[in-house]
Amino acid sequence: MSKTAVVFPGQGSQKVGMALNHYEENAEFKKMADRANEVLGYSLTDIMFNGPEETLRQTEHTQPAIFLHSVGLYNTLGLKPDAVAGHSLGEFSALVACGAIEFEDALKIVRKRGQLMQKAGTQNPGTMAAVIGMDDDKVAKICEQASEGENDLVVPANFNCPGQLVISGHETAIDRALVLLKENGCRIAKKIPVSGAFHSPLMQPALDGLRAELESLKISTPFCPIYSNYTAEATTDPEEIRSNLLNQLLNPVRWTQTLQNMQESGLTNFVETGPGNVLQGLVKRTLKGVETSGNE
Repeated sequence: MSKTAVVFPGQGSQKVGMALNHYEENAEFKKMADRANEVLGYSLTDIMFNGPEETLRQTEHTQPAIFLHSVGLYNTLGLKPDAVAGHSLGEFSALVACGAIEFEDALKIVRKRGQLMQKAGTQNPGTMAAVIGMDDDKVAKICEQASEGENDLVVPANFNCPGQLVISGHETAIDRALVLLKENGCRIAKKIPVSGAFHSPLMQPALDGLRAELESLKISTPFCPIYSNYTAEATTDPEEIRSNLLNQLLNPVRWTQTLQNMQESGLTNFVETGPGNVLQGLVKRTLKGVETSGNE
């Protein structure tokens, strides 16, 4: 019998007008979205539906917007997954979906996470770059070569699929890495427009700011395993989930390894729930012989 994983997208899948059709057509979704506006104390849905795009693109709004779209939609679909996972921010959506965290608790933390990551990008300025067409290990070695100590470093940040990584760090180190990558035959290596060096040690201020909330967060045993970005392994242990959420901020999203581990455990049907279809593409480029579908 086919086993189903539901996967949830992260930052970058947002667009103005997102989830408006669900809000207008589904009473359950509308109720959750209206509650989110109440909890946050401002109209997140107004930014989601009407923009402007530069406001939606601010990390403090992007993260709760994608989270609300993903979880609100999941709640209307009646899915019973055998496992869940989420890409970066999507890990919070996955944790609500499998019953580990309550929606309102997660929403507050997601908003604070977005605010702190945006602020950390100002406190520790840095950037990220997409790297396509080179072996993961080779990219990691080039990051080491391009780094000159903890105040001038670059690290792998997202292992998205084989041959597609994102690196993160100080701009000077990223620039050196881009030169080395091109010299070593990398097909595409270019900076991407982000407000900080996410999933790198430059996010330490965000971790410091979020630690107290995450340590006091009520986490229940989920009804199915969640695969963590930090370990790429399945867990149902609340304390391991807590630790993984903290470690996620400073460490790479091991999405390639997560998908491979999910397939090895017998998961053959991958359903993306939330805005966009980025994860369906990553599944197709990583795994053979599985089914993918989406709900957005």
